[in-house]
Amino acid sequence: MSEILCYKCVRPALALAVRTFTEHPHHHTDTMQAALTRSLAAVRPSGRATRQVTRASVEFYGPDRAKFLGPFSEGVTPSYLKGEFPGDYGWDTAGLSADPETFARYRETEVIHARWAMLGALGCLVPELLQNNGAADFGEAAVWFKAGASIFNEDGLNYLGNPSLIHAQSIAAVLLTQLVIMGAAEAYRSAGEGPVETTGDSLYPGGFFDPLGLADDPDTLAELKVKEIKNGRLAMFSMFGFYVQALVTGKSPLENLSEHLANPSVANGFASATKFVPAA
Repeated sequence: MSEILCYKCVRPALALAVRTFTEHPHHHTDTMQAALTRSLAAVRPSGRATRQVTRASVEFYGPDRAKFLGPFSEGVTPSYLKGEFPGDYGWDTAGLSADPETFARYRETEVIHARWAMLGALGCLVPELLQNNGAADFGEAAVWFKAGASIFNEDGLNYLGNPSLIHAQSIAAVLLTQLVIMGAAEAYRSAGEGPVETTGDSLYPGGFFDPLGLADDPDTLAELKVKEIKNGRLAMFSMFGFYVQALVTGKSPLENLSEHLANPSVANGFASATKFVPAA
């Protein structure tokens, strides 16, 4: 058998075989073997999915998971980091996760910030990409740190450059709308319950928020949690980079990138760093 069957998949087939033997103890062994083979075939997952789940569970969870120092992590990983949660690579040199309650708060904060960072990084880049390719005209609002100020223009802030979609002209109305909608969503999330069906988990609500059913399988969900936090951490660093770029160069991320690609030896971080060197 090339596939590796997990116990929870095999258990229903074994139960069926035992029930068959109990109800019909005089049946021939070949008959029971055929029944067990059919049952296993019915519950056996695809070879590809099983290999992914097996690899993910070993690589990202438990004592044998990948750690931040690789083969040199022995004796360095804190005992309280056991690989129970996604994204746990055994790195906590400051001891921030030693207290379980503190760790739970930090973990929730990290996941929420990671999700906002992924949305933010996408929102910083897409308008500029659309304008550079002629798909939309945002004017100066295509640059992420200039977008908010466009609401004070005579024409206001037009979503996707189209006034017929969202035409915002009042900063007070926008602020009030955000407070009501986002405040209610966060309150429901924190409480683990709301007007729509969820699993009750404040971090992974599922239900109404999982229309594609991506979290129906526990093993798939465990792997997706790892992918989410890894991409979220990268997005948080990206957003920090966008902030620094805006402060130092006053230009957008894509403009900085195009200048660097055109002349890497001149347009780079070291060239910008010289602006902050004290004069002799």
